[in-house]
Amino acid sequence: MSSPLASPASSAVPLASRSELRLLTCGSVDDGKSTLIGRLINDAAGLFEDQIKSLRDDSRRFGTTDDDIDFALLLDGLEAEREQGITIDVAYRFFATTKRAFVVADTPGHQQYTRNMATGASNAELAILLIDARKGMLEQTRRHAAIVSLLGIRHVVLAVNKIDLVDFDRARFREIEADFAAFAAPLAFSSIIAIPLSARFGDNVATRSDRMAWYDGPSLLHHLETIETDHAGMAASLRFPVQWVNRPDAEFRGFAGTIASGRVAVGDSVVVANSGQTTQVTRIVTFDGDLATAESGRSVTLTLADEIDIARGDVLGHPKDRPTVTRRVGADLIWMDDTPAGIGQHFLLKIGTATVPAKLSHVADTLVVETLDRQPSTSLALNAIGRVHIETGRPIAFDPYTVNRQTGGFILIDRTTFRTMAAGMVVESLDRATNVHHQPEVVTTPVREAVKGQKSLVVWFTGLPSSGKSTIANLVEAKLVALGRHTMLLDGDNLRQGLNADLGFDAAARSENVRRVGEVAKLMADAGLITIVALVSPFRADRERAATLMSDGRFLEIFVDTPTEVCRARDTKGLYAKASAGKISNMTGRDQVYEVPMQPALVLPTTELSPSEAADHVVKLVLERIQDRPSQVL
Repeated sequence: MSSPLASPASSAVPLASRSELRLLTCGSVDDGKSTLIGRLINDAAGLFEDQIKSLRDDSRRFGTTDDDIDFALLLDGLEAEREQGITIDVAYRFFATTKRAFVVADTPGHQQYTRNMATGASNAELAILLIDARKGMLEQTRRHAAIVSLLGIRHVVLAVNKIDLVDFDRARFREIEADFAAFAAPLAFSSIIAIPLSARFGDNVATRSDRMAWYDGPSLLHHLETIETDHAGMAASLRFPVQWVNRPDAEFRGFAGTIASGRVAVGDSVVVANSGQTTQVTRIVTFDGDLATAESGRSVTLTLADEIDIARGDVLGHPKDRPTVTRRVGADLIWMDDTPAGIGQHFLLKIGTATVPAKLSHVADTLVVETLDRQPSTSLALNAIGRVHIETGRPIAFDPYTVNRQTGGFILIDRTTFRTMAAGMVVESLDRATNVHHQPEVVTTPVREAVKGQKSLVVWFTGLPSSGKSTIANLVEAKLVALGRHTMLLDGDNLRQGLNADLGFDAAARSENVRRVGEVAKLMADAGLITIVALVSPFRADRERAATLMSDGRFLEIFVDTPTEVCRARDTKGLYAKASAGKISNMTGRDQVYEVPMQPALVLPTTELSPSEAADHVVKLVLERIQDRPSQVL
């Protein structure tokens, strides 16, 4: 092997026994991030002759340091980066000294690559934030500092670079140090240390510089080798997102994944967060053999004492310290797409190993990076940071990001293109009852279905007022009961006289009306009943949310398709007449829009079908669905 130009640090301490520090560099464009890391790697660990030769060749072609080696090119690996002299992608580098091993993420400075910077920060424990001594604090400096804080990094090195270009001026360094300290005060960093340095010439990078006698702090390398960061992954409670159900044969059933936080031992009790079912760990299986215990970061397969229902995306935790499970969260979002984020947009939300449908239901505000103030907003532009509300189609298990970065971070994915649209950090559940968890049942839905001799369904009739929903729904129930089926009819008007008597008819109240009816319908279906709902439910998103409460195939959306003029002519309850006279407001089909279903299970054109004929079509569909789902008692 060729000898190194700068001697690598001694390997007297085995690499496996050294602590590891994950860090990133960030700051505005041309502040010298890549140069700093290239210089740090060379001075701390050494480069070999073939690396130096390659750097010399690249420096002649792309370099910006005259005849000197341009250490930035060690990290700028893409041809486009080298030609433009900027970092586009996130470059990861590994090096080690006798005291510590390092994983470095060099992130882009350009604003349009903020998404890459957020990616690099997601797993880092410390951030080196560079500032050009000539330019001082810039908007992108503030933006990166805010993102670093949001992403849970609590230790910051303020690297005031290119200090040689201001003649190693102490006053200039102290001015920048004070400016950043004032700006960063609300960001709750655990430590901030400012270091004046010259990445190009190595001043205060690996060793203290004799050209700044006024500076009495550590070199950058000394600080990185000695700083103690919080190892939250070890201290946090057990979180094990299931990535894969390992079933190679009938004799083995294990659950594979990486321990996100905490530790697990054979014999420990664990709980499935979503279902609330508890069991014990019987084995911890790895490629190298079984373990007695395993800790955060270890990839393992767990076998359990009981045959309980667990799938990819489930999270195992400690029964006395469970993650929160909800469908409604408040989160900080970093928007990464050119198209602004708007209320009502639908995505796929990926958190841990779970991917679920999600909707952006509310944008509360955006962060003004210059002042760290929040201002009200209804959308998020590219690179904006804002507080939002998100509703998921199925419950998700999480911890607040400030408590556990592994189980509190997520991304939003476009459902059509599968592009990553945003990175998010969960702040809180929007449900008031956050201290309750699912109580597992002895008598399950399949047992109830078997007792009744049928499969449960939710048959959801939607359409304009006076379209014929209630009439057809009543006929459907009568025909099913005559066939010996167990049913329950939930009519919107009847529920408005009891469960939903406190709700009005504005858009928000209508959404809440549908939410409550959906929850009741799910309970009825869980009881093994064929549940029939007759409800205007004018908004498509509300119906979609109700559908996600049921497992696949258990929700039938029936569109009672009656033209508006026919509904007005029928006016079976006089609602249209009262609306025309100004006696009632928010009338669907007159004052409020009705959103037609996109892909209903069945469309009933009532101008072509009699109520009885329409009911026959529905009964036929119901019988087909329940026959496709044979009874099975678990």
